[in-house]
Amino acid sequence: MSRIDELIAEYAPDGIQYKSLDEVLKIKNGKDHKHLGDGDIPVYGSGGIMRYADESSAEGPSVLIPRKGSLGNLFYVEGPFWVVDTIFRTEIDDSQLDPKFLFHVLLTMSLGEMNQAGGVPSQTQSVLNKLRIPVPPLEVQREIVRILDTFSKMEAELEAELEAELEARKQQYEHFLRATVLPVEETEWTTLGEATLNYDRMRKPVTRSDRQNGKFPYYGANGIQDYVHDFIFDGTFLLVGEDGSVKNIDGSPVLNWASGKIWVNNHAHVLTAADEQFNLRYLYYYLGTVDVTKYVTGGTQPKINQKNLNTIPVPVVPRHYQDKVVEVLDQFDALINDLSVGLPAELTARRQQYEYYRDKLLTFKQLEPTS
Repeated sequence: MSRIDELIAEYAPDGIQYKSLDEVLKIKNGKDHKHLGDGDIPVYGSGGIMRYADESSAEGPSVLIPRKGSLGNLFYVEGPFWVVDTIFRTEIDDSQLDPKFLFHVLLTMSLGEMNQAGGVPSQTQSVLNKLRIPVPPLEVQREIVRILDTFSKMEAELEAELEAELEARKQQYEHFLRATVLPVEETEWTTLGEATLNYDRMRKPVTRSDRQNGKFPYYGANGIQDYVHDFIFDGTFLLVGEDGSVKNIDGSPVLNWASGKIWVNNHAHVLTAADEQFNLRYLYYYLGTVDVTKYVTGGTQPKINQKNLNTIPVPVVPRHYQDKVVEVLDQFDALINDLSVGLPAELTARRQQYEYYRDKLLTFKQLEPTS
């Protein structure tokens, strides 16, 4: 028997009482913060800390519940704080409820799905007040909080380690990318126009009526925009975003790798290898190292047009070398980006494990009402 089972057997052998939120706490509105000076008091909105001010509107511990926007973003706060009008604060009756226990319970209640409006997601006090939660004896609550806090700390420490490892892998990937796709000085060069075929003339927009629950990916400058009922390309293609104002942080173009039946609008170039001399995937990785700033034209609507795109220098290296580089970089790419493998999957598994044990610990036999 676990410590929690022992406590329940001692303090609540017949079951756990459930109460509505308005029986154990008061929900308070936030207020405007614009008149506040700068300081060290956190100011919360529905997205989290917005700024730090010189005044507080309340003192924790408290659980903050979004009123508008990201309804599932719950926050547990201690010490002084300020809340704006997009988020509620709570005044908790600590003779009945441990504030941290309340936080863990509310995390299991899918508040993000309880939208009460048609436009911006919204929540109301009246709906929240009617929510029923388990209120076990404080001894049980505190033991559950101790376990979940320990688990959360371990999960957070492991997550930090894995994220540091992931960042190290990304840096290793970037180093290998530039060390392998960027050729030595004596390498021969050609142009992207010679190395690829560009299907610009076939790109076209699709009508809104055709963008309803289709099965074929519809690509624009930044990637998949929608799914449509028809396709204009079938194969494997390198898509280069045409919008010159949209670039990666290092100046490289926005690239997408598309395979199968697809539709592409007139905001992305569609490329394939001109012949067997070039591995298209190698060109995809190579273009990720190119600063396209000097190939952008236009003032108010900067673009990477086909003429300028075709002038980008491309190294001519042996095909077997290209294939080997692609093999290694694809393995790096999968490790870093695919949520089903590698370190990201470990992060996801840890979060799911925490949520599983949290939900299990917060499931109780309900006390039957007396007649």
